[in-house]
Order: sequence, then C-alpha cells, then structure tokens
Amino acid sequence: MSDTKSDVAPRRKGLTRRQKRSLSRGIQYAVFVALVILFAVSADWGRLQNQFAQPEIADRMFPDVITLALKNTVLYTVTGFGVGLALGMVIALMRLSSVGPYRWLAGIYIEIFRGLPALLIFIFIGVAVPLAFPGTEIIGGTYGKVALALGLVAAAYMAETIRAGIQAVPKGQMEAARSLGFSPARAMVSIIIPQAFRIILPPLTNELVLLFKDSSLVLFLGVTLEERELSKFGRDLASQTANSTPILVAGLCYLLITIPLGFVVRRMEAKAQEAVR
Repeated sequence: MSDTKSDVAPRRKGLTRRQKRSLSRGIQYAVFVALVILFAVSADWGRLQNQFAQPEIADRMFPDVITLALKNTVLYTVTGFGVGLALGMVIALMRLSSVGPYRWLAGIYIEIFRGLPALLIFIFIGVAVPLAFPGTEIIGGTYGKVALALGLVAAAYMAETIRAGIQAVPKGQMEAARSLGFSPARAMVSIIIPQAFRIILPPLTNELVLLFKDSSLVLFLGVTLEERELSKFGRDLASQTANSTPILVAGLCYLLITIPLGFVVRRMEAKAQEAVR
C-alpha cells in the first residue's frame, strides 16, 4: 500500500439559510423592478395624461372640491361613525347580556347587517322607508339618511369589536370594582369600557377609514348639488367635461384623509403592542 494519502475533494457547502433568504429577496426585488420598467415603457403616458391629468379641468374643481365635496364627505363619515359607535355599543352590551332575548336580537342584527352590502342598506333607507312610512321624514334630511345608513352598517362591525374589547379586559378588573362597592353597571361604565376602548381604538379608527370610502354610496339617496360628496362631485364634472381628471382629483382628496388616518392606526397599534410588552 502506498503511504501517500489519496486526495479527497473537499465537500462543497450549500448556501446558508440567511444567504438563501437574501437571494430570494434579491430575486423578488429584481422581478418587481423589471415589472415596473416594463409598465413604464409600454404605457401610453400621453393618452393617460390627456384623459386623467388636464390641469385646466382640475383648476375648475377648486375650491368647491374642498369646501363642498370634501366637507360633505367628512361630515357624512363623522355622523355615520357617531351613530354606528353609539348603536354598536348598545348591541355589544346586548350580546354580553345574561338575558337570552337581548343576545338573540343582537346576534340577528349583526348577522343581517354584516352580511348585506352597504349599497342595499342605502337603497332601503332611501326607498323602502318612505314607502313603508308615508310622510315620515328622517331628521336631518339627506345628512340624517346618510348618517343612519352608514351607522347601521358600521354598528354591526363595531359591536363585535367592542364586545371583543370588553372580553379582553381581565375579569379581575370587574371583581376588584365590585369589591370596592361598584354596582355591575357602574363598574362596566367606569372601569371596563374605558379599558376596552384603549384596546379597540386601532380597529375603530380603521372602521372610520372604511366608512369614509362607503360615504360615496350617498348618490343612491338622490342628493342636491350642495349635498354632493367627492365621488358624486367628480363623476358629475367628468360627465360635463368628457374627461376623467375630476375622478383622479377626487381620488387624491380621499387619500388626503385616508393616508393620515392609516398612519394614526399604525401608530396606535404600535403603542398598543409596546404596552402589552
């Protein structure tokens, strides 16, 4: 036997897990950049600008798009959110009640209004209610109708959110309040509900963003020129000018509200996570 050792080829090591993740991420970035470049090169920017970005048409929208359309959109959203929050609180407490009929009624309401499209609720408020109750006027006119329609839709979601927040509060909080002489109702109002709202504030703010977009359904109630919101305002001017620039401007106005609200939601969620840690 030869004393010389046979040369053994060194075994090639594979990529580490971190290297694989880096490679996968790099490939994804490359594909994304390639798609963006492909879109930028293949799109007809001239036609897009002609249809969606005419400065002279956009100038015609101001200041009414802010002082009228955006103002009405915010007003519809805030009033609808208020109605939904108040009604959702009542329904959430009914869901937690020890009285069976209260729980059943709350459950039926949530299943119906959470399952129906918001469009049908608006049509019901605008058409079915006047037919069922002739001569009856909802307080606030169009603003009252929108607040009621948005509130009925939002309440179904808010009720479940509020119920989950109340149940997330440790049971010891109620027991401690009762030991201090608080009645169940007073303990719920003074101790449990404030803690629950600190927990559910981010999802409630997110619900506000959703309502802001749902306010565009107001057109199905039949509004006057002074009651138009952003979508209706943009569509009307787009029809008059045979150009889509007003729709783009209306969309940007939505983003003026939804983006800051989205940032607020993320900040709230981050603070809530820090508090839990």
